[in-house]
Amino acid sequence: MSKSEDANLILKLYELRREPVMREARNWFVVWDPQSPGDCLDVLSSEHSGYYRMVVSYWDMACSFVNNGAVDAQMFNDANGEHVLVYAKMEPFLEEVRTQTGNPTFLAHLEKTVKSIPGIEERLVNTRARIKKIVEMWLQRNAKAQSA
Repeated sequence: MSKSEDANLILKLYELRREPVMREARNWFVVWDPQSPGDCLDVLSSEHSGYYRMVVSYWDMACSFVNNGAVDAQMFNDANGEHVLVYAKMEPFLEEVRTQTGNPTFLAHLEKTVKSIPGIEERLVNTRARIKKIVEMWLQRNAKAQSA
C-alpha cells in the first residue's frame, strides 16, 4: 500500500471517530475509571455498555488494520494516541476479562499494536498518570457543578 493510501485510511478512521455517538463514547471512556476486572465486566450490563463496546471494538478493529498490513504501523502510531490510552486502561485487567468472558483474543489486535511501539512501557506509565489527572479534574468539576 502506498503512503498516500495509508494516509487516506488513517483519515477515514479519524472521520469515524468524529461521529457524534462515537465522540460521546470516547468522552465517557476517558473518564471511566475501572479499578478491577469486575469494573470492566460490570460495565457490560450498565447503561454505558454501548459506549464501552464502541470504543474498545473500534480501536481493536483499527489496530487489526495495522497488524494485517492494511496501514503502516509507524504512520498509524504517529497519527494516533488514543489507542494507547485505551490499552493503558484495559491492560491491568485484560487477562482476567479474557478469562471471565471466555474470549482469549479480546483486544488482541490492540495489544499487539501497542506492545510493538518502541518505549511503550514508559509511555504506558505516563499515560496512566495523565488519565489519573484527567479523572481527578473531571470529578472535581462534577462535584462543583453538583454543589452549585
